Amino acid sequence: MTASPEFALQPDRMPPERTGIVVIGGGVVGVTAALMMAQWGIPVVLCEKGRIAGEQSSRNWGWIRLQGRDLREVPLMLEAQALWRQFGERCAQDFGLRQKGIAYVAATDAELAEHEAWLESVKPFQLTSRMLNAAETDALIGRDDRAFRGAILTPTDMHAEPALAVPALARLAAAEGAQIFERLAVRTLETAGGRVTGVITEAGRIDCSGVILAGGAWCRPFLENLGLSLPQLAVRSQAQRTAPAPRIADGPIGTPMASIRPRLDGGYTLGRTRAARFDLIPAAFTHFLRYLPLLRDRWRMVKIRLGPEFFGALGRHRWGPDQFSPMEQARVLDPVPDARLLDSILAEAQRIFPKLQGVPVVERWGGMIEVSPDEVPLLGEVGGLEGLTLATGLSGHGFGLGPGLGLLAAQLATGREPVADPAPFAVDRFHRRRGAHGAV
Repeated sequence: MTASPEFALQPDRMPPERTGIVVIGGGVVGVTAALMMAQWGIPVVLCEKGRIAGEQSSRNWGWIRLQGRDLREVPLMLEAQALWRQFGERCAQDFGLRQKGIAYVAATDAELAEHEAWLESVKPFQLTSRMLNAAETDALIGRDDRAFRGAILTPTDMHAEPALAVPALARLAAAEGAQIFERLAVRTLETAGGRVTGVITEAGRIDCSGVILAGGAWCRPFLENLGLSLPQLAVRSQAQRTAPAPRIADGPIGTPMASIRPRLDGGYTLGRTRAARFDLIPAAFTHFLRYLPLLRDRWRMVKIRLGPEFFGALGRHRWGPDQFSPMEQARVLDPVPDARLLDSILAEAQRIFPKLQGVPVVERWGGMIEVSPDEVPLLGEVGGLEGLTLATGLSGHGFGLGPGLGLLAAQLATGREPVADPAPFAVDRFHRRRGAHGAV
């Protein structure tokens, strides 16, 4: 896909010998965490093995939504949307942030009932979401044949251009004092007495008092190399963008077979929810039982393959601090998109949205999405290792939530009062077993 805008500042400079917190990963979560800590006056170094937003943080659809969220995510998503508004005001560059609402349409009574049930469940949060009838749904998407039973609309939801947004936030973080390095892989951590004392990068050691690991799909192999198990797997996704097209709606519209998001360039980003390819790797067998409920729910949309990634960069490796790591082997994950699936999505989009008929596709791309067993983020301490804060598992809907998770990770890493309860995102929630006295 088209690369995200260049961010690099003085690419020949060397990282410092010591800092307060090291952030591993230059996606939306890591960049936001670095930005927050820099604003608080905390020395922070961000290490990105490739380029800022080179992977899923620039390859997603660009939705910033409360609508349809797991209830555990709603309080944090409210904070994330507030942050996005602040970022939009503070960044000099227009990164496409627009509050134009997001709608999900329903083709069947069952789909409509799902939206109604979610709306009922979030009543305590007093959101702006509301149901649309069939006529209102037709008007929204430019039809007049009552092809859909209705829709759910959240007028306060937003969207942005992810390939522009995250580099803009990185520039903001750098202006606040964060030291950001591209093409600088962290190979491993240094510890003493059960606590993180530093990181070993490909350019040498950085002493620090804490680490935030926000490396997306790379978090599991990174932790496995330290002897720590993480229930997280990665799936391949794909999306595409069209040439400029007639305006359909001002905000994104989701349907089961094709979803659209208007772009700054006048075209649309097209995708399909829960349509992915899962490549079997050794970790898949380790965590298989935890993912069974998810696979049962998604089996019609997920392709399972035993592909070249079985022993590839995200496979099972071990390396030492002085050895060339998988992160240096694959600076940016750039999987080949599924052309047949994208053809199907395009055909469905042109069927559902008549104004897209005859509009050509100008770019297609793939991405690697890290997925937790319940599709809710993983946040907090890992394996009892003090000073290590994990922030990952965004499960394909993390662009919008990312700033909230980055803020919460920064607060946990620095001992600040958390903006939302971190307990629902605890990393050990899949390891807990109920005994006579509750969770242990």
